[in-house]
Amino acid sequence: MSMFTWEVVDPAPGEPVGPKQRLSWGKTAGLGAQHVVAMFGATFVFPLVMGLDPNLAIMFSGICTILFLLVCNNKVPSYLGTSASFVASVAAIRGSDPVGDSADVTGAIMVAGIVLLLVGVLVHFSGSGLIHKILPPAVTGAVVMLIGFNLAPVVAGIYWPQDQWIALLTAAFMVCAAVIFPGFWSRIAVFLALIFGFLLSWVFDGIFGSINSVVPALGPAATDHDRVWAWDNVGNADWIGFPSGKLADGVSVVHAPSFSLTFILLVLPGVIALIAENTGHVKAVAEMTGEDLDPYMGRAIGADGFATALASAFGGSPTTTYAENIGVMGATKVYSTAAYYVAAAVAILLGLCPKFGAIVNATPGGVLGGITVVLYGMIGLVGAKIWVENRVDFGDPVNMVGLAGGLIAGIGGVTLKITDDFELGGIALGTIMVIVFFHMVNGRGSSGSGEVTKAL
Repeated sequence: MSMFTWEVVDPAPGEPVGPKQRLSWGKTAGLGAQHVVAMFGATFVFPLVMGLDPNLAIMFSGICTILFLLVCNNKVPSYLGTSASFVASVAAIRGSDPVGDSADVTGAIMVAGIVLLLVGVLVHFSGSGLIHKILPPAVTGAVVMLIGFNLAPVVAGIYWPQDQWIALLTAAFMVCAAVIFPGFWSRIAVFLALIFGFLLSWVFDGIFGSINSVVPALGPAATDHDRVWAWDNVGNADWIGFPSGKLADGVSVVHAPSFSLTFILLVLPGVIALIAENTGHVKAVAEMTGEDLDPYMGRAIGADGFATALASAFGGSPTTTYAENIGVMGATKVYSTAAYYVAAAVAILLGLCPKFGAIVNATPGGVLGGITVVLYGMIGLVGAKIWVENRVDFGDPVNMVGLAGGLIAGIGGVTLKITDDFELGGIALGTIMVIVFFHMVNGRGSSGSGEVTKAL
């Protein structure tokens, strides 16, 4: 059977559709559109908060999804949307001294993608045992947690102050949508919260008038402005065209990356999160489909690394397999890769609509504040989820004490100055401390080593 040939089936209600099967093209198109909606919110929100172009991110999500499916021989149905694993590192790059621009961001992420690709090749030929030994759940959970919680100052210092009431109401809506809304609607809570916040900002502009706050795109000082201040750009944007123009820092939307060792070290911890994400997602898909996908674990990790490097080479955002789309498969029991090709094609077409990008870029800062205050916390809590699912024992001082210092260093932004021109800080330093401290004491505890944890 050819890679692009699917067995056409018409299953009874509740019967699964396998990766190499498909429904009629009409139903497959509908499922593909559903996958687009599921990935949509996070895939364009994360480029926004990283200062990259959402149109380019959407377009490359489609290109990279096709690449992923091909590398995995259509055995691992997954969608590659924008990764959140580098958001905190990008914030650190843009807040560094000297300040890093978008080319520095994409250059650092490109190197991280290449490293992930090499990890995938290693896993493909040697198996996943080595990764699990170096990065056990205790370590992986700690790294994911410090990546997420390191973002708290970004919300508090940039987005929330732009409009605190819109931020609070948007956050409240997102929490309710994610938990209370039924079925599929809860899975697109980010998208719904963005629409809610957008409309609420328009209403507030009409009722209360302009607001005085600092909007980075309008300058460093507080100014009077409408909440939806960038809507004029929507009318001027073309319906069809390749992503173009300038980003907020003056770098072209499509640009070549630049490379700095300092910035590269800041983003490398994100590779650990991507390894954990891809491994977990492949296992989840294998459980749903009932197929043994371990032989494709290395391919999946490597494909995501290559996709991240490819997107970054043109100024795009990093990618990862999306749990949102795995959730759609769980609800529908349709695992057909044909639906993902449809979704990828739709995403590419959306990326070629500058007017759509202008609408996204017009998102008020207060709306982003409400969305990110929840999203960033969720990223951090994924680390706790890894601990719980793997039953990490914090009565064991290896876990309790071995991880503690790295967590505080990563979350608190602790720095270690090595030379006048080079220092480690925040996520990079925290990750190194977590890995080194854990392995330094793992398996070496004495019978009295639990006294510290008992005292706590």
